[in-house]
Amino acid sequence: MTHPETRPASVRIGVTGHRSFDDVPAVRATVAELVAGWLDRHGPPLDVWSSLAEGADRLVAEAVLAADPSSRLMVVLPLAPDDFRDDFATSESLAEFDGLLARAATVEVTGPDETGTRESAYARAGLAMLDAVDVLVAVWDGAEPRGLGGTGEVVAAARTAGREVVVIPVTRPPAAS
Repeated sequence: MTHPETRPASVRIGVTGHRSFDDVPAVRATVAELVAGWLDRHGPPLDVWSSLAEGADRLVAEAVLAADPSSRLMVVLPLAPDDFRDDFATSESLAEFDGLLARAATVEVTGPDETGTRESAYARAGLAMLDAVDVLVAVWDGAEPRGLGGTGEVVAAARTAGREVVVIPVTRPPAAS
C-alpha cells in the first residue's frame, strides 16, 4: 500500500501587481521581509500562487522560492503557455517565464470566459488564484481598477472575499501597465 505524500499545512500566498514599477530593489527587500516574517510565525512550507507575469508576479514567486526550499510554486495562467508567452517582449523575459514554469508544482490554465477576450482570461486567473490563497500580496499603486483582471480589481475582489491583503505601495512609470 502506498501512502500519499504528507505535507504540513502551509501559508498560501497569492500575488497580484503591476508589470513595471519604480524602485524594484526596495520592493524586493519588502517582499523578502514579509516572507521571512511568515516563515518565522508559521514555519515552512510556504506556497505561492502566481500567474508568472512580468514584474510583481515573478518577484514575489522568486522571493518565496529563494527563502524556503520546501516551498511550492502553484501557477494559475490566464492562457495556455504558448499563447501567454506572446505577452513577453524579450528573450530574457521568456527565459524567466519558462524557468519558473518548469519549477511549478501545479499549473492551471483558466482561459477566457464566453467573450473570448484576453482580459476575461486575466480576470478568471485572478479569481482562481484568490480562491486558493490565505493572503494576497499586492504590488500596487493604489489606483482604482482600470480594467478587467487588473491589479485594482483583484485587490477589490480579495477584500470582498475577506482575504488578508498586504499592499506594497509602488509608483508606476508613465504609460506603465
